[in-house]
Amino acid sequence: MTIRPDITDIKTAADLRQWYWTKTELQAHAKALNLRSVGAKFTILDRIAHFLDTAEVDWPGDIRVAPKSKFDWHAAPLSADTPLTDNYRNTQNVRRFFKSQLGDSFKFNIAFMEWMTENTGKTLGDAVLAYQALKSQTATPGTQTQIKPHNQFNQYCRDFRADNPGASMDTMRKFWALKRAQPSADGRHVYHRDDLALG
Repeated sequence: MTIRPDITDIKTAADLRQWYWTKTELQAHAKALNLRSVGAKFTILDRIAHFLDTAEVDWPGDIRVAPKSKFDWHAAPLSADTPLTDNYRNTQNVRRFFKSQLGDSFKFNIAFMEWMTENTGKTLGDAVLAYQALKSQTATPGTQTQIKPHNQFNQYCRDFRADNPGASMDTMRKFWALKRAQPSADGRHVYHRDDLALG
């Protein structure tokens, strides 16, 4: 069985990406390399990977383009025709608009907030329809929420338990620990029935 190396022994981005690292490990290593250690887990990983391959401390992904729009989402009048701009914010003003359209039960959720930030150019009217569609999907029996690609642990849990319905959480965690200790060609650590042979 291949043993995961210490992160300090990793010399290339390719080698770094084939192993599973916790955010704490990545933050500590970034600090040791005098790199920025704030942000999401994969942002930190990308900074380290860039440094390993280029020796450059500044990661291009940290360069932010200033939004072009000056629209005031806090105070401007809103209607169904209001377009989503590149400086969109979930404000109380926006919340009031959606409650006026969808009722007092309206609440921002992760899936809807992501839709809002990913659909610049569409309108608040489009957003109302998107919210209703997302709510309808989650109300459908048997529907599972989508797990983001970076959340490998949650996806592994779901797939492991679906294939091994009688297994305990402790058993699942045991095999996840064994799985993440193995290298992966694409950096993804997904469940396969062959994982049971690891234990």
